[in-house]
Amino acid sequence: MTNLFAAPGTVPLGQKLTRDVAERIASNWWRLLLNGAVLIVAGVLIFSIDWSVRSLATFIGALFIFEGIAAAVTSGLDLVARRTNVVAGLLSVAAGIAIIVWPSPGLVAVAVFLGAWLIVVGTMTIAGAFAIRKLISDWWLWLVLGLLEVSLGVLALADPGATLAALITVAGIWAVAIGVMRVILAFQVKDLPNAVDDAWGEPTGNARTPRTEAAAGPAANAV
Repeated sequence: MTNLFAAPGTVPLGQKLTRDVAERIASNWWRLLLNGAVLIVAGVLIFSIDWSVRSLATFIGALFIFEGIAAAVTSGLDLVARRTNVVAGLLSVAAGIAIIVWPSPGLVAVAVFLGAWLIVVGTMTIAGAFAIRKLISDWWLWLVLGLLEVSLGVLALADPGATLAALITVAGIWAVAIGVMRVILAFQVKDLPNAVDDAWGEPTGNARTPRTEAAAGPAANAV
């Protein structure tokens, strides 16, 4: 799930984050939470089951499809980000279907699919992190997420003919680590509108009146 809230090159320097945009981004929080929870459960299953190459390929393919659907329904700052998520989601679904229907997939095929997909998704996540760095203070968390995905992808491709146990290790680490990170990010995304209000609202009695536009700078600890 790439979760590109902003496509690279589409966010002008100095652009401010409005309350409406913050709410649009925050609407993704439950998708992130669900996505993270599913990945954590999938990671536990990957480590717990005695897999054959065929069954592991089918399971990873199903995860690709789930990740693709999740990416396709993710809202972004603008239409460009939305379209990017849809395209990335469709590619992930296509990869999932391909690995499931692949006749008698070997370790090399599964490792190549997994590694290449992780590198592509990680690269897009890194690009998205830099795109929102002027808007969101905790953009670096997305950067860490992307770097972790790319690293695991490179590890999977480094020796695609490795043992089934090695492939299970890479897939399991990816699912659990990325799942935990996305659960954390989900709650930070959910709190983004409140963080904007707290950082830039003007108190009126016991209430805060947010300005029309608010930049989510260092004071706004949200993704």
